Amino acid sequence: MSDLPRKAVTRTAKLAALPLGIAGRATWGLGKRIVGESAEIVGRELQQRTADQLFKVLGELKGGAMKFGQALSVFESALPEEIAGPYRATLTKLQEAAPPMPGRTVHAVLAERLGENWRDLFLEFEDKPAAAASIGQVHRGVWHDGREVAVKVQYPGAGEALLSDLNQLSRFARLLGPLVPGMDVKPLIAELRDRVSEELDYGLEAQAQQVHAEEFDGDPDVVVPGVVHQTDQVLITEWMDGIPLAEIISDGTEEQRNRAGQLLARFLFSGPARTGLLHADPHPGNFRLLPGGPDGEDDWRLGVLDFGTVDRLPGGLPVTIGEALRMTLDGEAETVYEMLCEEGFVKESIELDPDAVLDYLLPIIEPAQVDEFTFTRGWMRSQAARVADPRSPAYQLGKQLNLPPAYLLIHRVTLSTIGVLCQLGATVRLREELEEWLPGFVPEAEEERAAEA
Repeated sequence: MSDLPRKAVTRTAKLAALPLGIAGRATWGLGKRIVGESAEIVGRELQQRTADQLFKVLGELKGGAMKFGQALSVFESALPEEIAGPYRATLTKLQEAAPPMPGRTVHAVLAERLGENWRDLFLEFEDKPAAAASIGQVHRGVWHDGREVAVKVQYPGAGEALLSDLNQLSRFARLLGPLVPGMDVKPLIAELRDRVSEELDYGLEAQAQQVHAEEFDGDPDVVVPGVVHQTDQVLITEWMDGIPLAEIISDGTEEQRNRAGQLLARFLFSGPARTGLLHADPHPGNFRLLPGGPDGEDDWRLGVLDFGTVDRLPGGLPVTIGEALRMTLDGEAETVYEMLCEEGFVKESIELDPDAVLDYLLPIIEPAQVDEFTFTRGWMRSQAARVADPRSPAYQLGKQLNLPPAYLLIHRVTLSTIGVLCQLGATVRLREELEEWLPGFVPEAEEERAAEA
């Protein structure tokens, strides 16, 4: 019997306690205001206490609770430093680990899925998990042909726990929203819930990972472990060492941070162009920095893990994104506005000022305006504050824009990747990657001239 759901009642009770705790702290905050403390100080303390409890609970649970925590963790850089600082360590733990499943449960799953003689398939198998995630944990082993492997074992009951947690979290999404300024939590939870069946299907994950492994085989910048064996609830892939990106964020050198940031941006934009798939879970726990790139041991490559969530984009990223981005940079307000209307970003019932829309977009795409941009938590916080302040014109305009379903996952992946780049504090030549990989960003005439040359 798995300890993932423990008892469904216990999980539900822990999650249900979150809004009660938030309400209790709000009452406490009101009391502090009555006795004369400033609204700003009380609000900051209230937010910090709420965040502490939220990430403590999410860190104790697997399933949808942890998945939601991981998704939120990449937006840590949008939070005020006095709030983010105290629980940054908790967020790092969410990205890398969870309480392990008992050995007897792991053995039972392996016996059921690989056969009673499953140990004969391995020369070595470590019972202690090397890593634990939201729906499964990873054990290190040596396959019968001598290859070092990662054995990913899905928690029994993972599907029920995922859905239960996300349904529970969606009920009080409004209360969690203020933790991440400028981020609408409810669509994030809904989108995570919609992806549950894909996450649980290790066949789909194996297929997506193998497509990437073959495409990036021998690549000087990106490494994807190949798939060794797959059944329901068990996925065996080649083992990959390296420095977890969370460690680079906390202790990496400037060179490591910049290299990791550049390669992360490169993978984000080149992946769909090369494989027709977008890796859709870009939190730091899914990346490693590996020594030994094209320039020797002192160079670095990016190792990529976990292809459980991907967006299928057969033609690569939509050409509309590249065209709209280029035209925004060129100040073509009317053309950009028409394109946004055609794609459904502006509903037919709403009419907006094209110049105001341009003013709203330009600060967000600042990293694409220059040859080299340094992503910082300060920049991320300024963007979040700009779109989250009800007094701001950007807030009022942002409320009227719409995100079409086809762009939901692309939007979240882009935001999440920017969040990780800001956590890294990386200096990145983003425009270079856009020109190389984003359809529509370079005008067709220029592309044709470059191809002829």
